[in-house]
Amino acid sequence: MPRESKFVSAVMYLHNDEARIEAFLSMVTKALAEGFEKYELIFVNDASADASVARLYEFFSEHQMDGQMVSIIQMSHFQGLEAAMNAGRDLAIGDFVYEFDDLCVDYEPGVLDVVYRRMLEGFDIVAACSDGRPRLTSALFYELYNSVSHDGGKIGPEAFRILSRRAINRVKTLGSYIPYRKAVYRNCGLNADTVIYRSTMGPGKKTVHTNQTERASLAVDSFIYFTDILEKISLWVSALFLGITIFMAGYILYEYFGADQPVEGWLSTMGFLSLGFMGVFMLLTIVLKYLSLLLNLIFKRQRYLIAGVEKIVH
Repeated sequence: MPRESKFVSAVMYLHNDEARIEAFLSMVTKALAEGFEKYELIFVNDASADASVARLYEFFSEHQMDGQMVSIIQMSHFQGLEAAMNAGRDLAIGDFVYEFDDLCVDYEPGVLDVVYRRMLEGFDIVAACSDGRPRLTSALFYELYNSVSHDGGKIGPEAFRILSRRAINRVKTLGSYIPYRKAVYRNCGLNADTVIYRSTMGPGKKTVHTNQTERASLAVDSFIYFTDILEKISLWVSALFLGITIFMAGYILYEYFGADQPVEGWLSTMGFLSLGFMGVFMLLTIVLKYLSLLLNLIFKRQRYLIAGVEKIVH
């Protein structure tokens, strides 16, 4: 098939991936060179402590890119997957943008062309997902998230994705701070789809190279940003204390008309006040968290700092 004339960008997250770079680059450069006349590669180095960047330079010194552009974004310090990939996407100039959150390859090079062809059928976001089972923690997160999400878009594990320029422009109009790209992409109002591929590593063999603390923090933030779970918790807490109030009212009546008289009003008053204050502070905590997140979304700028951008020119 003739190569596509559309210009595409490939944004790749890099953090201590020295052992994975060569296999990934061999795959992605071959697939892009066979499918597109012009493309660019953007690597976002999120404070790698190994020789990841050195391996990049070695690879491109040995492999000619035929005039294609290669950029390396050096983050000023470790800022995590979401902020780093937002920086890479903002620098990309392609008509279509591939996003690779991880350099672990468990798919054939042809999958890149499959998701691109699928996009041409009327979609603006197309993700590639393995047919293997995700990790238990990931499966539980996606199941709970999708069950309480107040938006229509459902999310799941993704190996990589491709975005149209229209999708990128739409996302940018939603706010300068994108806390969780996957959820925002699925709920931006544009058509999205998922391509399922057969993993070359076998079911459940792929290892995700991400920071566990970052993943846990992102999971908590995602529930707060994109679901109404806190509203439900607030409702449940309010209902609980309504029940406690009714119970205490009944208990006070029982004590008042009962034969045994404790110190008048002491037990019921202290019990009600202690539980009441606990409920008030729980609700205030939830309200304050919501206000904090709203302020972040409205007033804060994009959360990444770039130390510099390096160009590899052939």
